[in-house]
Amino acid sequence: MIKIGVIGAGHLGKIHIRLLKQLKEFEVVGFFEPNMENALKVENELGIKWFSNYDHLLDEIDAADITAPTMFHFECAEKALKRSKHVFVEKPLVPTLPEAKALIKLAREANVINQVGHVERFNPAFLAAREHIHTPKFIETHRLAQYNPRGTDVSAILDLMIHDIDILLGIVRSNIKSIHASGSAIVSKDIDIATVRIEFEDGCVANLTCNRISLVNLRKTRIFQADSYISIDFLHKKAEKVTLEDYTTFDPIAPIIELGEKGQKILKIEEIQVQPSNAIESELRMFARSIVHNETTQVTFEEGLASLDLAMKIEEKIRKSVAFF
Repeated sequence: MIKIGVIGAGHLGKIHIRLLKQLKEFEVVGFFEPNMENALKVENELGIKWFSNYDHLLDEIDAADITAPTMFHFECAEKALKRSKHVFVEKPLVPTLPEAKALIKLAREANVINQVGHVERFNPAFLAAREHIHTPKFIETHRLAQYNPRGTDVSAILDLMIHDIDILLGIVRSNIKSIHASGSAIVSKDIDIATVRIEFEDGCVANLTCNRISLVNLRKTRIFQADSYISIDFLHKKAEKVTLEDYTTFDPIAPIIELGEKGQKILKIEEIQVQPSNAIESELRMFARSIVHNETTQVTFEEGLASLDLAMKIEEKIRKSVAFF
């Protein structure tokens, strides 16, 4: 079994602790949490040992699961990597590009497994839809969330949009041609609402929108291809595929599309079958499997850096715009 410790026992940290305790691949040694009041509550609630000293926890584990606020990611990961521990870090990897590059260097030198918690990669709706995505021409994403001060230590780009940035970079294999972005700070001191248009060299265009002061929660991505349209609902874990097919037999239910000289087509709407799963559990299982078999994970620090790099460029565009001030 892999001896693991969780760093940070906030909302997400408690979720990780509960799931890790259920996974046979791991032995949860304990958790580190600097807030004594919260730590004692978690220790009592989850029946897991609290370490008030991070170094003492590192002495007893093989792997560190870092769920602390983003501002502490580098410090916690650096210390673990210098002790040759496998490291899982929640997204975003770190707040700055130099810190991300430093962690990549440390991970390579330590020759340990590293993984970033881009959890939407493991969303069952995306996993089911992934095989239907081949040549995206236009992508539209909306990620809206009701206000929660827990995520405001970073901008909405790093808090919300980075999920869609990670997915986007995974399905569009082309260099970026241009970025046009706008956004604003509304209730926090950083970007709360943003929209960005990204044009790729292969002709694909992506429009991404995030909003962390919405009245409703929404996490949807629409992908348009030459022969189909894919819709993914990350929140409700549903996906569907829409295709145009030749109008050969009459179907009283199927919508008919008139294409002029090209004749008629039938609009076929197919629900993509989604196998239920817990995305966080799935990513933690992958972390364990990668450690056991010494295999590269699906979401490496390098990929975390790529998402962070694009997120930073979007932030820079917004902060330089007149509309932001």
